[in-house]
Amino acid sequence: MIERILPPQVASADAFDDREAVVLFPDEEAAVARAVDKRRREFTTARGCARRALAALGLPPAPIVPGERGAPGWPAGVVGSMTHCDGYRASAVAWEKEVRTVGLDAEPNGPLPDGVLEAATGPAERAWIERRDGDGSGVCWDRLLFSAKESVYKAWFPLTRRWLGFEEAVVTPDPDAGTFTARLCVPGPVVDGRALTGFTGRWIVDRGLVVTAIAVPAVVPERPAAGAR
Repeated sequence: MIERILPPQVASADAFDDREAVVLFPDEEAAVARAVDKRRREFTTARGCARRALAALGLPPAPIVPGERGAPGWPAGVVGSMTHCDGYRASAVAWEKEVRTVGLDAEPNGPLPDGVLEAATGPAERAWIERRDGDGSGVCWDRLLFSAKESVYKAWFPLTRRWLGFEEAVVTPDPDAGTFTARLCVPGPVVDGRALTGFTGRWIVDRGLVVTAIAVPAVVPERPAAGAR
């Protein structure tokens, strides 16, 4: 499902259960040595998805160990993201020379728990949600905004190695196009010589899930025309 909202240069894989046989590397085993069964199953199946996505890039299996703030450590030259929620796990990877960062998130398509909306959104975002409530779309818009912000953070952190609070990005979904924009309220990183002021992403609602994704393409410098000086 995740491949439907990712560009072609991003390889992905997903799973709707934990039946895939995945053998963890020793470093991965150590990362979940004391984890409860649910966490271990999520972790293991997500790594299985990552291995399949890496294979689509022509790469062998490699340990994907959580690093700073839990961000997965990818093989050299690769960027990627993973997500998991009840009934879904996914991973997406790309060559860094083609895509600078990737962010994924999946959530159940249901209302956020009490108190989360107020913590995760600002007044303008909550007003937008109120206008969309009861529109008959079947989309839980509060959950979609939350998921989009999770994808924003996952795309942001590998570029900056800094925390980004929920209030530091303002998300606006496009209900018709299945896209969203995220405007940064803090200075963004410089990517390919340009200051990043926000992100654009895509979303999908299917099989009881809300899934969001961001992929920032590399900007290739234009070559001078033949004969130009």
